[in-house]
Amino acid sequence: MSKIAPFHLAIPVSNLAECRNFYTNVLNFEEGRSSDHWVDYNFFGHQLVIHYKPNPEDIDTEEALHTNLVDGKDVPVPHFGVVLPWDTFHEFAEHLESKGITFVIEPYIRFEGQVGEQATMFFKDPSGNALEFKAFKDLNQLFAK
Repeated sequence: MSKIAPFHLAIPVSNLAECRNFYTNVLNFEEGRSSDHWVDYNFFGHQLVIHYKPNPEDIDTEEALHTNLVDGKDVPVPHFGVVLPWDTFHEFAEHLESKGITFVIEPYIRFEGQVGEQATMFFKDPSGNALEFKAFKDLNQLFAK
């Protein structure tokens, strides 16, 4: 697999201080530039920016809570994350458990014994943004059918 260019993702958060604490002190992501309205992070070599956005009164809660069934689990939509090396995934999962993270989907092996077998886990940040981290023993399985 060729070298992948880092992505940039900006997400809304309703409480910048609470989310800054989460990404800095719970997830241990390195903080980059910031202002009183946003903070950027080193997200396993990618750029993640949390932007303050007031909680709108017109949020469609049906949309905010949408899930799709994948491998028998209710996967939150939308979600974002990173495909990590196998050992890094397991170290990160242990770190999250030590920090008391409440998982939407606990770390487990998805599609076990099948094409695309992967370790995966889901949790939300304090503003409700769903994150997925996954790993493949064989990265060539990333797009396998």
